Amino acid sequence: MKPQGVIVQFGGQTPLNISLDLEKAGVPIIGTSPTDIDRAGDRELFKGILDEIGLKQPVNGIARTYDEAIREAARIGLPLVVRPSFVLGGRAMEIVYSQAELGGFVRAAIEASRHAHKADAPILLDKYLENAVEVDVDAVADATDVMVGGILEHIEEAGVHSGDASCVIPSYSLSDRLLAQMRDMTAALARHLNVRGLMNVQFAIRHEEVYLIEVNPRASRTVPFVSKATGLPLAKIAALVQAGRTLRELGVLTKEVAARSIPEHFCVKESVLPFNKFPGVDTVLGPEMKSTGEVMGIAPTFGEAFFKSQLGAGQALKLAGKVFISVRDNDKRLMIPLAQQIADLGYQICSTRGTGQVLQRNGIKVEILSKVQDGGNTVLNHLRHLAFVINTPNAKGGRSDEGKIRSACAVSNTPYFTTLNSVGALVSSLRQVKRAGYQVRSLQELLPERGVWRPLDASAVADALANAAADAAKA
Repeated sequence: MKPQGVIVQFGGQTPLNISLDLEKAGVPIIGTSPTDIDRAGDRELFKGILDEIGLKQPVNGIARTYDEAIREAARIGLPLVVRPSFVLGGRAMEIVYSQAELGGFVRAAIEASRHAHKADAPILLDKYLENAVEVDVDAVADATDVMVGGILEHIEEAGVHSGDASCVIPSYSLSDRLLAQMRDMTAALARHLNVRGLMNVQFAIRHEEVYLIEVNPRASRTVPFVSKATGLPLAKIAALVQAGRTLRELGVLTKEVAARSIPEHFCVKESVLPFNKFPGVDTVLGPEMKSTGEVMGIAPTFGEAFFKSQLGAGQALKLAGKVFISVRDNDKRLMIPLAQQIADLGYQICSTRGTGQVLQRNGIKVEILSKVQDGGNTVLNHLRHLAFVINTPNAKGGRSDEGKIRSACAVSNTPYFTTLNSVGALVSSLRQVKRAGYQVRSLQELLPERGVWRPLDASAVADALANAAADAAKA
């Protein structure tokens, strides 16, 4: 049976990669055209669009050979992100901090890029923005108008794949100016790319400047979460738009719908990770996705929502007891006020000597434990009795002291946190729950009435689909 139209937006990256070939084979693609999909995915074509709009990106480059990649890396400077093009889940994507790591990561990215798409597919190199906040924006466009469905702020700093990162809607730390700027950028990108249907945009914010990281003219894995958090059925709206209806006809360009994208309650997405099944594997997260699922914590306050998200992900946080803190040198200064707040909440702190001495010098009572490699009284002897562990990575790998601690936490189901941003969210959640507890609420209690947009009847959708297919055939 010959289809009237084919939608490629709901299957991840793979359908986008083959959309041009499908169109050449006579398959009627509806929604965003394959040509515009290619413009968004091709770094060289996309750069021209960004220059035209005037959007800022991190310093970046592309390479098709190993030697080109090494030259581009020298021009951009370390640290940088090396990634294949046209892959899903951040496969073979790495943050490179040293020359010693560069060669192996470049070779892996070249191989993954060629396997995913075509022999001459480039690898992408971007300056890594340290200590930046990453943001996902999900929107629906009809080539003229744009509806922003939701803005998700990542809790971990930029560099953790969005499928693994803890995220919150609405934003809990960004200014209205930055949020408005990202909405405007999203609308401009959607119009320049002639997007019809869903689009995901990823931004990074550093020193109050907004940088564009990536644009995907498709449904992202955050769409179900955003839809549940806001009550806006983004996939349904996008499907109707791809079938030929406009956002204006669907009635979603109203103030009531716009208000839905900024809910009055907080929803935190937390990832479910498989590390308890793999003893000895380091659990540090990065650009390559590792999670196997996700949960939502929903509450009137950010702290309560974060606490619930940890419960849902299997990290039952104790409200009293002993905690272990060991952080890299760069984090020791920022850890001091967080450790003081943890102590003020009634927890006893234990640590290895380096971190412990810094905390002691600042008046925080600490029990000093031995390093794992030295044996004796180490954190591994205390894991099952700890409320949680804080360990920011200085070294990666299951054989390092830190890797052994993180892996043991996963296996013993001891909650652990590996970034200071997530520790800040943890402290906020503990303070909120110890003060006021938490309650179980249904979505119906927190979401307003759902009838704020008017879906079309079946005959109207069928007519729209036929018109869209006819337009696709003509193109």
